[in-house]
Amino acid sequence: MPLLYSFGKLTLGKVLMAGWQPHVEGIEHVPQTGGAIFASNHLSVSDELFLGAVMDRHLAFWAKSDYFTGTGIKGIFFRQLMAGVGAIRVERAGGRAALTAFDAAIPALRGGDLVAVYPEGTRSPDGRLYRGRTGVARLAVAAGVPIIPVGVTGTDKVQPIGQLYPSPMRGVISIKFGKPIETTGRSDDRHALRELTDQVMADIQRLTGQEYIPRYAPKREENPT
Repeated sequence: MPLLYSFGKLTLGKVLMAGWQPHVEGIEHVPQTGGAIFASNHLSVSDELFLGAVMDRHLAFWAKSDYFTGTGIKGIFFRQLMAGVGAIRVERAGGRAALTAFDAAIPALRGGDLVAVYPEGTRSPDGRLYRGRTGVARLAVAAGVPIIPVGVTGTDKVQPIGQLYPSPMRGVISIKFGKPIETTGRSDDRHALRELTDQVMADIQRLTGQEYIPRYAPKREENPT
């Protein structure tokens, strides 16, 4: 576990657990060893904080490339922070550049690390669960690791979109881990990847009880209705 991540677990992680007291179910589905992908719904920027706080193992999150390329004191700070917590760099340009995140995640997963992915691709603008993108399935099949569905609720109340810090609200957040979905032997053709992704989203929906919308989440400037 990266040193800065370990320090965060002992400090911020303890504060989050004691201060917000999230309800946790299915923690037995988190493997003690070996790589796995945690596929979660996405309601708030604090999802990552609370998900990392409830798990004993290191969980690698994706971070936009801007955090790795900034200049000045702020740029240095974020570069050191991302390296210290073991974040995976994601290029926003798309195409071959965006695939560098996969290039970094696959050896990490094969080496026994855990990686968190948000299949919706963005935070839900209205609390509903949107169609998943197939990247989570493609990554799992390529790395040969299971997908563990995760359902998070309450973080949108504790820290809504646009709010800088989570509000001190105890007993509101719930984090549920589903049974692992094995991917060994699965095909990587687009139909098989779509089927696997839909299975993951169905499991997430059962954990959260969210209304499911069978289309991709709109960008924040678009009207979600």
